[in-house]
Amino acid sequence: MSDDCIFCSIVAGDIPGRIVAETDDALAFLDANPMAPGHTLVIPKAHRERLADLSTEESRAVFDLVHDLAPRIAEAVDADAHTIGVNDGPEAGQEVPHAHVHVMPRFEGDGGGPIHAAAGSRPDLDDDELDEIAADIAAE
Repeated sequence: MSDDCIFCSIVAGDIPGRIVAETDDALAFLDANPMAPGHTLVIPKAHRERLADLSTEESRAVFDLVHDLAPRIAEAVDADAHTIGVNDGPEAGQEVPHAHVHVMPRFEGDGGGPIHAAAGSRPDLDDDELDEIAADIAAE
């Protein structure tokens, strides 16, 4: 736990949260400033700042809960679909330094775009550059 983390305070019960699901290692609650009705955050209970900081077990707990909740959330708010995303680091838009997954219900005509819009314009990469990136990732 981190003393200055709002999500850790929700886990500890020090501040209220609209909790919708809980397991031993993960917690899900409604976003206090939702982008859509039912916008839910799924977090590891342990304080972990970035996805890479999660253990395999913590990652499974979070994403198993996302998998379980996504259709339940969509049904609860009569959503047509949902976007699931992670802002992993401040440069990606992460506002709370505790790893979390957004499950955002989507509705026909809601004005939102695809997750591809998050990165801005697409880079112009040729086949050689793509091959080099793929090799670098695979080598790690």
